[in-house]
Amino acid sequence: MKRALIVVDVQNDFCEGGSLAVPGGAEVAFKIGTLLHHWSQRTPQAPPYDVAVATRDYHIEPGHHFSDDPDFVDSWPAHCVVGTDGEAFHPNLDPQPFDAIFLKGEHAAAYSGFEGRTADGASLADWLRNHDVTDVDIAGLATDYCVRQTALDALREGFTVRVLTDLCAGIGPETTKAALAEVRKAGAAVA
Repeated sequence: MKRALIVVDVQNDFCEGGSLAVPGGAEVAFKIGTLLHHWSQRTPQAPPYDVAVATRDYHIEPGHHFSDDPDFVDSWPAHCVVGTDGEAFHPNLDPQPFDAIFLKGEHAAAYSGFEGRTADGASLADWLRNHDVTDVDIAGLATDYCVRQTALDALREGFTVRVLTDLCAGIGPETTKAALAEVRKAGAAVA
């Protein structure tokens, strides 16, 4: 049994000052960055992860996912466009310790990290299984969208799932509460 940390979409556009900022996003980036520092340095405070991976929104031309008049349910302002500073990891998050990075949403909306692929084409589910991972902890942005969908897909893929709420931030209090209730009901632990 191995445990992985999945860091979801901690990117500039999803943090304060970005085109689709999540309140508290920069603080989440800092907390995850601190946790990853302890993990990569194997300090006494290091969490017990065997691997750590990240997902990134990576939009080239996602069609109706972008809108000049977004409904903030199915359409959004342009964000995480490839080649812009907005698609980069937030500076509070040091991406160096990641064992793999999964890019999602090039030409269509993508909320789940399990829709992503590495640069060489490996899916998140296959990569985790190839590394004998059975348990995943999920952190990142936004709790009520991409974290939620990543957790639900991880459960569908047969992983034991825990959502780390102190390392997540959501867009709205009510939608965040509903998302956590949904993943808990589906079988995830919410810590």
